[in-house]
Parts: sequence; structure tokens; C-alpha cells
Amino acid sequence: MNSNLKELSFQQVDVFSSERMGGNPLAVVVDADDLDTSTMAKFANWTNLSETTFLLKPTVPDADYRVRIFTPHQELPFAGHPTLGSCHAWLTLGGKPKQPVVIQECQAGLIRIRRDGDILSFLAPDLIRTGHIDNDLMKRVMSGLRLSPEMIVDASWVDNGPGWMALLLKSRDDVLRIRPNYQSISGLRVGLIAPCLGDVDGVDFEVRAFTAAGYEDPVTGSLNAGLAKWLISANLAPPSYIAAQGTVLGRSGRVHVRLESEDIWVGGNVVTCINGKAIL
Repeated sequence: MNSNLKELSFQQVDVFSSERMGGNPLAVVVDADDLDTSTMAKFANWTNLSETTFLLKPTVPDADYRVRIFTPHQELPFAGHPTLGSCHAWLTLGGKPKQPVVIQECQAGLIRIRRDGDILSFLAPDLIRTGHIDNDLMKRVMSGLRLSPEMIVDASWVDNGPGWMALLLKSRDDVLRIRPNYQSISGLRVGLIAPCLGDVDGVDFEVRAFTAAGYEDPVTGSLNAGLAKWLISANLAPPSYIAAQGTVLGRSGRVHVRLESEDIWVGGNVVTCINGKAIL
């Protein structure tokens, strides 16, 4: 082995499902302080998962660890399923939080994460863009998703970092029927949500997420956090609910949302699927 390479603890975890291979996979590299940005980006591109994270020592006293989050093509300031998956890996490898909640440092700031039985939840960050979606952009999204005006109840920006816009549709069937034209919505991050109305036991909403890179994300923490901020504040969703995501992809993602005081917590199960070493 090249003397410059190191063996680093590595996990591949499944987020937002208690059933392995039912949620959204995440690669986590631990003790990655000596890796440069180029190496992190190359490894994330090679794993070809929606995100790969790297755990490092924190730079502020309150944080328990720092995380850098990469897609195959770029670094993100924040993302939901990487936040929960990284926390799970840190805890399973012996991490001990300094406070009753885990404090994660990332480019978006300090993120609070708590444990409630088998559920890990993060405190939904503030939205940096909300409100009306420009008419021309809405027309482009509707054309790319083949949506008619009568299918849409409401629409809003729900951007907490990645740049999500969201459409509330009338029915779960409307959400599941969508077959997007990715060329038409290239560069956009679009989320869909609709009430289930008893269609699925224990589930209140169905969610889908179409990424700027031209694929559907299985289960998306940042989108669900933005949706919760929007829908609960607009009285379009109850203060606590469960959303299903990934159905069309054969996944069984479940996102747990809870409003407590003025805080919205977004969580789910996380399970380890691969535990070993990365040579980087």
C-alpha cells in the first residue's frame, strides 16, 4: 500500500428506514481531518451515492464533530439524510455528546440532533428563501412534470440551503403518477407532496424529490424539513406527521416530523449496512 495512504473507518448506512435497503444510502468516512478537498470530492464521485460525508474534529467548542457533505459533483452546506447518517456513524463508533443533544458543525452552521429510541432527528434549519415561485419558472416546472393547474393546491420556495422549491398536489396518486422530463427541469430541485388520506397505514403524506442533477432522490431530509416549515406554518399540515418517500423507486422511506414549541424536528431510523475501512 502507498505509504501516503491511510486506512480510515468507513460505514455505509441506510437513512430514513428501519429496513435495510429501504431508505437512502450514505457513505461516511471517519477521522478524515488529513484528507484534502480534492480527495474528498474524488471519493464522493467514485461512491456515486447521492451524498458522501467526512467526519472531522470540530472547530468550535460547542460542536461534537464537524462534517463535510459531498454529492458526486459538489459540496453542500447542509443536507438532511447525511446529517442523520453521519450522526449515527459517529455514535456507533463511540461518540459521546457534550450535551443532551448532539451538535453537528457543518458549513450551514451548528445543527442539533437528538435521539428518541431508534429515531434520530435534526432541528430543521431556517428557510433562506420562501414564498412565491416566479410564473415563468412555475410554467417550466409544470411542463417538465406534466402537471395541470387543477392538480396543484399551492407552491412555494422551501430552500434551506440546497435550493428546493415545492408543490403541494391534491392526491397521492397525482404524486406517484409523475414521470418527469429531466431535460426540462435540468438544474432545478423540485419537491412534490400530497396527503395520503388513509391510502397507506400510518402515513400522512407522500413525497417525491427531483434533483438538479437529473434523478429522483429516494428520501430527502432537507426537502422534508423545508416542507414541514412551510406546511405547518401555513396550517396545511398537522404539527406532527409521517411522510413516505421513495415509493416509486421501491423504497420504504419514512420521515417523522414533529413541532415542539416553535421547533420542528425531522427524523427517522438509521441502520448500518457496511462497516469497514476506506483506504485514502
